[in-house]
Amino acid sequence: MANENTLTGLIPTIYKAADRVLREQIGFIGCVYMDPSGEMVAKDQNITYPVVPTIAATDVAPAAVPTEPSGAALGYGSMTISKVKKAPFVWKGEEQASISPVYDQVKEDQFAQAFRVLVNEVESDLFLAAKRNASRAYGAAGTTPFASAGVLTDVAETRKILVDNGAWTSDMHMVLNSTSGAKIRGVQANLFKVNEAGSAELLRDGSLGSLEGFMMHESGAIVSHTKGTGTSYVVNGSHAVGATTLVAKTGSGTVLYGDVLALEDDTTNKYVVNTGIAAPGSIVLGKPGLRQLQTDGKTITIGENYLGNFAFERNAIHLLTRVPKLPKEGALGEHEIITDPFSGISFLVSIYPAYHEVIVEVSLAWGVKAVKSEAIVILLG
Repeated sequence: MANENTLTGLIPTIYKAADRVLREQIGFIGCVYMDPSGEMVAKDQNITYPVVPTIAATDVAPAAVPTEPSGAALGYGSMTISKVKKAPFVWKGEEQASISPVYDQVKEDQFAQAFRVLVNEVESDLFLAAKRNASRAYGAAGTTPFASAGVLTDVAETRKILVDNGAWTSDMHMVLNSTSGAKIRGVQANLFKVNEAGSAELLRDGSLGSLEGFMMHESGAIVSHTKGTGTSYVVNGSHAVGATTLVAKTGSGTVLYGDVLALEDDTTNKYVVNTGIAAPGSIVLGKPGLRQLQTDGKTITIGENYLGNFAFERNAIHLLTRVPKLPKEGALGEHEIITDPFSGISFLVSIYPAYHEVIVEVSLAWGVKAVKSEAIVILLG
């Protein structure tokens, strides 16, 4: 794709920059499903995938021939490549000459910053998808989990929600904010005692490894959630177990996605809002929805602000990535695909020679979607 000298000579510098910057805390990217079908679609074009409905069990009734079951109507979901972004920088010949002794180092740092800004935005999009589409929450808002030595209830109860929801347990991940990660390293001494943990990774390297079936990660993209202003909302009418729409009446103010709701008719579960309201109306909850019957007029309480941690099964969140498309008839400049060995994401690196200057660009196209709310849980902090 690239021709001869300019870009080919830069490849070692680019890999050196990528190798350094992409070791930062990008916990979501490495543990969601990386979908290769993004290569086939243009920006904002839908990729559809089938959603198989529930199959009802019936009694076996002996007969001459089997009874033909009702046909299954498949549902469909879709996602898109929603962002095509670049991180560019430019050098003029005179500028290069003015810093000649340190030019190579400065250029390497610019590549590092270009990779960083794109990767951080992908990571942030994955964090928002997890928060927007979680099923339920566990823990106490404002209280950092893992704060009691030798007590791992936070992990056990979060896992219980996923298991009760039917999530596969073979590829589960938990992405922590750095505050929660520090509690594990600083308080949970039993995890870094080699004779008990069976490994010296946490003690020697700070690696969180696996815990009760979760591969543990950290992310710098997780930020605090500020709750909506909603107050005095109550349940409007009766709501059955499994309902994902909760109709609210009489109150005022906002209920935001990511808000955690406590319901008067349910003292056990904390429900995560997927789609909120700004006035009385229908709140959409993450699947599998309500776990207990709700009756008319019972209070809806919005939980406090929190700094979340996120537990999920890999296939619950999808990430589509590809390099931006170049014209088939030939594109201006030189281009090379650089694949980061840590995240598995490929970037397009381009160089555009101009009049007495050169424009350098790192670019990426991507889209994210949470496809299984049942397999996403927020651990509050």
